[in-house]
Amino acid sequence: MKILKVLLATTAASLVFASAAAAETTNLRIQTHYAPETPSGKLAAEYIDDIQTMSNGEIQVEMFYSSSVVKSVETFDAAATGILDCDMTGGAYQTGKNPAFQFVGDIMGGYDTPYQQLSWLYYGGGLEAAQKLYNKFDMELIGWWVYGQESLSSSKPIRNVADFKDWKFRSPPGMETKIFEKLGAKPIVMDFTEIFTALESGIIDGADASGLANNVGLGLYDIVKHANYPGFHSMPSDHLACNKAKFDAMPANQQRIMKVAMQALALKTALTFEKKNAEAAAELRAKGVNLYAWTPEELQKFRDAAQAAWGDFATTPEAKDLVEAHLSYLRKLGLAK
Repeated sequence: MKILKVLLATTAASLVFASAAAAETTNLRIQTHYAPETPSGKLAAEYIDDIQTMSNGEIQVEMFYSSSVVKSVETFDAAATGILDCDMTGGAYQTGKNPAFQFVGDIMGGYDTPYQQLSWLYYGGGLEAAQKLYNKFDMELIGWWVYGQESLSSSKPIRNVADFKDWKFRSPPGMETKIFEKLGAKPIVMDFTEIFTALESGIIDGADASGLANNVGLGLYDIVKHANYPGFHSMPSDHLACNKAKFDAMPANQQRIMKVAMQALALKTALTFEKKNAEAAAELRAKGVNLYAWTPEELQKFRDAAQAAWGDFATTPEAKDLVEAHLSYLRKLGLAK
């Protein structure tokens, strides 16, 4: 009996050792453009904690905030080439590679809510279509986190389309510059991290940065006193995209953890910003910041300009396919004719 106990104990110890040896640790370096103190930065930190905890430490992440390794627009390439492992910014930064990235990053003038936009990804064939695009550039799309409609920040009133005349503002690269130019504005493409200084110095009159709550976190309304709310012009699909070879090498359970945790992040993000944007609006009004709700007629002027730009911007087969996929789904939702 004593010998049997020794054998059982030895076997159990061997199994524990073998199990520990079999567990593969994946180390990931991920960069986001969000500052850690913003709501989105805090949500990104929750995602990292989720995947590390759910994997029992098999996934370990070194997180870089505020685009501290490379510029925001360079994050995708840094991940694809192995300088980083994953990009937690957004697809719209990559429109220079293929305009199709506009339609996985920010379709502009399309969906009304983050839930509609996310439903296209998971139930409208969007993920399969987008994955083909990402894979062409040696990246894997893990998922989206959509915080809802953005609000503009401005040193001047932005009550309607007419107020965009000669309005100099920070714009991300891509289709947005074309839309706002048609509306009379003067978009200036600059990195996300340069917005505060550019507003403070008067280089720009305003900025397309983020949602209202994130803009408060960035301190933009300490400088300028005008914004629009609710937003209408832009609802970016921030993404998590990882080096495909790195992701393919991960065990299946780790891959599943990362993708399912992104769905949790998407829900938390949408819910968080419904609450935080409303709270930020009340706070800003109390501080004397002017918030402008556009009329349906003025909103339609923007939608018309945006949707006219889709066809102009969709100059590759991938972009045309994605535009048609969006239009087909928008028609099902009654949001397009």
